Amino acid sequence: MFSRGQIIKILSNPNNLTLFRVAASPIIVILLLSPNRANTFITALIFSAAAITDFLDGFFARQKGLVSNFGKVMDPIADKVLVSTSFIMLTALGWIPAWIVCIIIGREIAVTGLRNIIAQNGKDLSASSLGKYKTGFQIAAIIPLMIHFSYLSIDFHAIGTIFLWVALTLTVWSGAAYFIQYRRFLQV
Repeated sequence: MFSRGQIIKILSNPNNLTLFRVAASPIIVILLLSPNRANTFITALIFSAAAITDFLDGFFARQKGLVSNFGKVMDPIADKVLVSTSFIMLTALGWIPAWIVCIIIGREIAVTGLRNIIAQNGKDLSASSLGKYKTGFQIAAIIPLMIHFSYLSIDFHAIGTIFLWVALTLTVWSGAAYFIQYRRFLQV
């Protein structure tokens, strides 16, 4: 067994937190293959814990001077894997429209391509505040949409749907803003 100190050391390693987001994705898929009250609630808890690591890994990397090339590459990929997997499963269950998920995932792939082009030109495309709000609302939408079933007379699906529409708007807006801002790198 691990000691408390060893667990804290493992959990404060930014790369471990990034890998946790990737590892959480297949667990989310497996749990949502049999959607019931318990599984969807557990899935929402796992997704929430994984989403929190998105903030923590960057915080620990900067605080402890542990910024690495692995982290720079894998952090945004881990985010996209976690969010995309969750949205795809919610679509497969018929809980959200597929066209919204196509737009969200399409934007993520397009911006990732833009990041690669900009990196080839020696520049860095860090997340804008608009992009961070987009991620926040995507996470805020996914959690209640995963719970889906009513608890204590709360309509989590309605709450998640409201956040989803805000997330969709911010997704399109932030994606367009990136492409407008960096259009000079897209000249053929």
